[in-house]
Amino acid sequence: MIFSLRGTVAYVNKQTVGVETAAGIGYEVTLARVSGIARGQEIYLYTYFKVSDSSQELFGFQTLEEKGFFEMLLTVQGVGPKTAMHILSLGALSDLQTAIVRGDVPYLTSIQGLGKKIAERVVVELKNKLSAAGSEAAVVDSGVLSEVVDALVGFGYSREEAKEMVSGVDTGGRNTESVLKAVLQRKK
Repeated sequence: MIFSLRGTVAYVNKQTVGVETAAGIGYEVTLARVSGIARGQEIYLYTYFKVSDSSQELFGFQTLEEKGFFEMLLTVQGVGPKTAMHILSLGALSDLQTAIVRGDVPYLTSIQGLGKKIAERVVVELKNKLSAAGSEAAVVDSGVLSEVVDALVGFGYSREEAKEMVSGVDTGGRNTESVLKAVLQRKK
């Protein structure tokens, strides 16, 4: 099993990067998000290696938490590695976990290739696991962030741009209006 990979980015595609190690071996790695990764950049990824009769695939993650959530998604019937990567590409890990805890099926079905049945199954099978792991404290914050995303979409930003703008924002117990102002000021 390949646990991690360190090397230089040889190329970047829509969902994959080529990583050449110091030993001269190149690996193609599928990532949830490739934005911010450039050719020639040094990179360190945690990996998940999937072997089947027809292929071998390597999936990469920036953090162990992201890899752990990916592996948790794989426990859901009907969710394979590619679907799990599509789910991870939807937004920040905390936003995804909170959406599942809240049972936000419409948020999850906005993912390419994820239908309502699979989204409902993800919610049903993972909600209690995530709640037990402490994600419910983030539900209040995520509710505010969800409202901020909706407001930004109303201002003309795409949903993806809006999610990126609120990524990493700490609500700190503030209401939607004050968080929205802070996000817009940060954008300037």
